[in-house]
Amino acid sequence: MQTVVGIRFKKAGKVYYFDPGQLSLAENDHVIVETTRGLEYGRVVIGPREVKDEDIVAPLKPVQRKATPQDEAKVRDNEAKEAEAFRVCQQKIQAHNLPMNLVDVEYTFDVNKIIFYFTAEGRIDFRELVKDLAAVFRTRIELRQIGVRDEAKMVGGIGCCGRPLCCATFLGDFEPVSIRMAKDQNLSLNPTKISGICGRLMCCLKYESDCYGSCCKKTPAPQAGREVMTVEGEGKITAVNGAKRTASVRLKDGKMLEIPWEEVVEKEENGK
Repeated sequence: MQTVVGIRFKKAGKVYYFDPGQLSLAENDHVIVETTRGLEYGRVVIGPREVKDEDIVAPLKPVQRKATPQDEAKVRDNEAKEAEAFRVCQQKIQAHNLPMNLVDVEYTFDVNKIIFYFTAEGRIDFRELVKDLAAVFRTRIELRQIGVRDEAKMVGGIGCCGRPLCCATFLGDFEPVSIRMAKDQNLSLNPTKISGICGRLMCCLKYESDCYGSCCKKTPAPQAGREVMTVEGEGKITAVNGAKRTASVRLKDGKMLEIPWEEVVEKEENGK
């Protein structure tokens, strides 16, 4: 067994695990750690806990120290520099007439590298742009092309539910989302209703997918539009509720019933 802490470097970024060593750390502590990009400033989101050695991806790097007031000041200084770097890069992109959209700029904690995140329709030859940026900032420059989901995660916004975007608030990773998930949940297949502001299927379609999948495995869901027999007469299924495992049936006289899936009997099975 080994003690680890989970650290995030961005508000809704991926959680990475480090060795706390002899440091007394708690959730929400700010720390300095060494990563493949150099020294980084992060926040403890998972307090010290014991994990099995086989569950650890070696090598597990140690936490360098708790963040000091000087470290906090340096982070604020870097954030101010990022705003200026964004403005300069925008000007250089326009000067080179490149078909790319700058999304965000990130300084590493030790200012050893500046990362420019952008979106574009296809591949971009930005070699001359990198040379110009390196001449201005005199440090390592990295231009990283991202997708529309990553752009929404960085920029943030309000979803159709009226709440801040899941990807920008708590989702560390994007999980695959398919149109089958919307079908299983009996949702409208209108793209405008099941797509997020990024233009892709909403991440929240995944949340209840396993629940609906397990329900359908026990008893296949009846299909809307099928004519069925009930104890009160013939009718047609108008909607299916996977969570409650019920079907809404409109009788010929207009009356509405809600019956369990198991009680659904299609007319064909009655020989009619």
